[in-house]
Order: sequence, then C-alpha cells, then structure tokens
Amino acid sequence: MKTRIITAAVTIPLLLLLLLVADKLIAAIVWGLLLAVAVYELLFGTGLVREPRLVIYSCVMAVAVTLWSYFGAVHAYLILLVMLFLFALFGEMMHAHVKVTFDKICMCFVAGFVVPFMLSSLIRILTMKIGRFVILIPFVVAFGSDAGAYFAGYFFGKHKMAPVLSQHKTVEGAIGGVISAVVCMILYGLVMDLPIKALNFSVNYLYAAIYGLAGALVGIFGDLCFSVIKRQTGIKDYGKLLPGHGGILDRFDSMMMVGPLMEVLLLLIPVIS
Repeated sequence: MKTRIITAAVTIPLLLLLLLVADKLIAAIVWGLLLAVAVYELLFGTGLVREPRLVIYSCVMAVAVTLWSYFGAVHAYLILLVMLFLFALFGEMMHAHVKVTFDKICMCFVAGFVVPFMLSSLIRILTMKIGRFVILIPFVVAFGSDAGAYFAGYFFGKHKMAPVLSQHKTVEGAIGGVISAVVCMILYGLVMDLPIKALNFSVNYLYAAIYGLAGALVGIFGDLCFSVIKRQTGIKDYGKLLPGHGGILDRFDSMMMVGPLMEVLLLLIPVIS
C-alpha cells in the first residue's frame, strides 16, 4: 500500500503537467512511447510473442498511431499506416512461416494497432478545441471508479463478480465504482463550472452523470479483458515500471475502453457546451 501511494504521489503530478501544461506534441510523443512500452508488456512480457522484429514493428506502430491522432487523425493516413504494418507482419510470416505463425500476427495486430488506437483517444481528446478542459474526464472516470471499487470492495465486498478472472473484484465493489465515477464527474463539473462560464461555456450535469455511469461500466469490462490475458499467460503483472501498480497496462487497462467512450460522448453529447 505504501509503495502504491508513493508511486501515485509522484506520477499524478507528472501526468497533470503533461496533460495540462506541456506542449501537446510533447504529450503525444511521451504517450506514444508509453504505449510502445505497453505493447512490449503485452507481447514480449507475457511470452505471447517472443519474435524481436515483430515486437519492434508493433511498438513502432503504437507510436505512429499516437502521432497520427495528434496530427489530425486523417482517415487516409490511417489506412496507409495499417497497410504498412500488415506488410511488415505478413512479410515476416512469409519469410519464416514455420516460426512466425498466423496467431502471432493477429496478436501483434491487436497489440500494435487496436490497443494503441483505443488508448490514443486521449491525444485525440487533448487536440479538441476545448481539449485542456476535458482531457481529465477519462482519468476522473477511470481512476474515480477504480478508487470507489477498491474501497467499496474492501469494506463491503462479499459477492465475487468474476472469481475465475479476478478474485478481488466483487459486485459491491463494482457498484461502489459506478457510484464513485458518477459523483467524481459531477464534482469535476462543479470545479470546472466557474472558469468555464467565464469563457461562455456551461456544464451539463446530466451528461456528466451519464459519462460517469457509462465510463465505469465499460472500465470494468476493460479491466477484466486484460485480467483474462494475465490468467491465460500465468503472470501477476504486465510489468514493473510503476512500483506497486505493475506496468502501463496494469494501470491503464480500464482506460482502453473508457478513453474511446469518452471521446465518442464528447463528440455526441458534449458535457461542456
């Protein structure tokens, strides 16, 4: 617990500086490098793919997708990126079809493209016109839900939610996480209300509650997605980059679903208008 708190006390201020103060290009580059680490954790760290070139291609793709998100997320460029990535992957399979099998190619595609595409939603949110005001929303929802689930499960947890995948997750914890995410989003709206009104913006608190509710639910699903991978590969944590928390994927597993959902909701039902 002490190690987790110390790590959080160090990383949270750095994260805030990166998202709220640093140049957006710098934020995109740093996030792309962190996603490259996440790809390494998912492929090489788990033992799913131990082919160095395949892992390198996937890590490079993670950075490229993040930068694509920063430079406008142009559809045509994404198609080109995916084509180049597939050329590299299938080229390796053609070169060594016995050692590089189709299932490894599929794993690399998920790790190198799907996961970075989902998580780079944070950069696409940051580059919105009001990006600095809304970039913290995915973190408020994901971390608020995690904290609420932890304490609700610790004090009230009795009924296991998915004992095979995660022995610590309980139904009571999930309910606490949903309530916490909704409350945190409403509080975030209250904190942002005054400075936003000065810019002729307003906060929709009903939408804020919807963000919290929907985000907490998909966050639980995202968490379980990466938990089942850990169970199948027999590992406890994806990495050791964040002492007490594990690796990048251990900390941002739920964000893979929360981030893209918040991006969609911000486009369809903006909480700040």
